[in-house]
Amino acid sequence: MAFNVAIDGPAGAGKSTIAKAVAKNRGLIYVDTGAMYRAVALYILRTGTDAADTEAVAKVCVGADITIAYEDGVQVVYLNGENVNAFLRTEEVGNMASKTSANPAVRAHLLNLQKNLAANNDCIMDGRDIGTVVLPNAQLKVFLTASSDVRAKRRFDELTAKGEETPDFDKIKADIEQRDYQDSHREIAPLKQAEDAVLVDSSDMNIDQVIARISELCDEKA
Repeated sequence: MAFNVAIDGPAGAGKSTIAKAVAKNRGLIYVDTGAMYRAVALYILRTGTDAADTEAVAKVCVGADITIAYEDGVQVVYLNGENVNAFLRTEEVGNMASKTSANPAVRAHLLNLQKNLAANNDCIMDGRDIGTVVLPNAQLKVFLTASSDVRAKRRFDELTAKGEETPDFDKIKADIEQRDYQDSHREIAPLKQAEDAVLVDSSDMNIDQVIARISELCDEKA
């Protein structure tokens, strides 16, 4: 039986960074759900389907078979057997993904693909509803969070490091708190901690400490 780890939490909690590091340490496949949405968007683009035509998108998206694997330590996304890494980060694909990801049929199709991936591979996924919806039977569920002040400071430091002059800390914090509210109050799969998830508050932890804590939890559940 495959070993699955689900990491959920609010925006800015560092879920992807931590999940990728734990995946590398533990020999797990990191399932980049965002890349999967982009792969579906690429497929829809290639078929010439209008993103505004929700029924057409619903019919077309089921033809996209997406899998994730590692080659020489690099994550590779396959769309119907083709390595599409080189196409996923284009602006055109990003715009299409933004439009089509809201389509319930696209979400349902990807949910099935993600469940199949997890059933056949030792993997780790992160998001808002992994432990509650995507992988409800995961051996380890973690709810990774941090205070809004800490998450805003991390984002502030990130923007400063990229060369942005004097980012507005208060606005960053307000945006994060608004995102928290929206994610926890949305109708479909809202952000919430699964009943059997382990709470990890990283407010007073550095990255290495969080990685060590979740790796320790993996050892306990393996």
